[in-house]
Amino acid sequence: MGENIHRRSADLFGRASRVLPGGVSRNTLLRATPLLYARQGSGCQVVDVDGVERIDFANNMASLIHGHAHPAIVGAVTAQLKLGTAFTMATEAELLYAENLCGRSPNFDKVRFVNSGTEAVMTALKAARAFTGRAKIAKIEGAYHGTYDYAEASQSPTPDAWGRSDNPNSVPLAKGTPEGVLADVVIIPFNDPDTAVAILDQHRKDIAGVLLDLMPHRVGLIPASDVFVSTLRDWTRDNDALLIVDEVITFREEVGGMQARFTARPDLTAMAKIIGGGFPVGAVAGRDEVMSVFARTEHGIRLPHSGTFSANPVTMTAGRVAMELYDQTAVERLNQLGDLARRRISEAIALSGASASVTGSGSLFRIHMQATPPVDYRSAYQDRDTVKRLNRFIDGVYDGGIMMLNTAAGALSTAMGPPEIDRLAEVVEDSLRESAGHH
Repeated sequence: MGENIHRRSADLFGRASRVLPGGVSRNTLLRATPLLYARQGSGCQVVDVDGVERIDFANNMASLIHGHAHPAIVGAVTAQLKLGTAFTMATEAELLYAENLCGRSPNFDKVRFVNSGTEAVMTALKAARAFTGRAKIAKIEGAYHGTYDYAEASQSPTPDAWGRSDNPNSVPLAKGTPEGVLADVVIIPFNDPDTAVAILDQHRKDIAGVLLDLMPHRVGLIPASDVFVSTLRDWTRDNDALLIVDEVITFREEVGGMQARFTARPDLTAMAKIIGGGFPVGAVAGRDEVMSVFARTEHGIRLPHSGTFSANPVTMTAGRVAMELYDQTAVERLNQLGDLARRRISEAIALSGASASVTGSGSLFRIHMQATPPVDYRSAYQDRDTVKRLNRFIDGVYDGGIMMLNTAAGALSTAMGPPEIDRLAEVVEDSLRESAGHH
């Protein structure tokens, strides 16, 4: 597309660059081409300020399970707005939503609400420390868990720093990360139970919890194996540590989250994104004994915890309505649509002749600029040339009227059907041909 088509977005970005560092508040929006500004969204369509319409497979970083401006959510939130947005009092909206969420999984005895995925993970890690009296956290190499210092360790290590595969280094993400933080984070490889246990055993008296995303996006969007999850569950149980599952992205996979597919049951679960119905949200749920760290007892409170906008009635109302709509029937339908999407993308890759592959499960997919799908962070790691090709591909996808994440990942919404998947496949094929130089 020519520059003229992005004129209004380019003007806005020029102004934004004077008052916002880098022109944004979220670096995830930045691409090499002009930053695009949305004007409005409806269902699975987004129109930018220059009037260009696109099908939205990004859904605000996988947070909009029903797409944009769902009438039932808009109606319920509008009614709540007229009653007030936040109080220094509890509201019934919080209770109603807590009952709904706890009813979705046998692993959720109690739930506590926060305001983001980062905050949910942070709160779960602090709860594990408060419960066990230990400091160290173990996490998967390359897994993204938000911006809490301890969760950031080895989020995107590079080959020159990541160390041996059988004992990975704890690598800082941000400049200035304290050495003490890195020392308290133990890094384990994904889907390699024997190596993981060998590493964990070296720290068995110090680990408060093992943090696990069941299908970590940055690691390659590959599901964890049942044996890997069960091994971590057994290790934590045997060593008085907690298994903490990050379902910020994967909660959409089943009514009770992706954990419903596994035999192992976590102690704590961090959630966010879709559970807010389009509003800022986070939640920590888990078994009663562990969740009691938040409660006041005769011995005081083990984990003092508050938040000005936590459980505000607007988010609670939007979230509850969104999740009531996202019932078993809706989950099954969307997962089938996801199967169709990955199948059609595979066909598009074959037709394009490009070196690429697709991973994912349920209503999530990720396209890789490599013929063999990755199995862990190191095999998913992209060199500079691969990143350039990926960026060309993403630009082509946007030019073709499709939005997806900068990693070439996508998240479906219930506003979609087979026609949107057909269009996705066409655009993916065209863009792969272009980015690979197959004209």
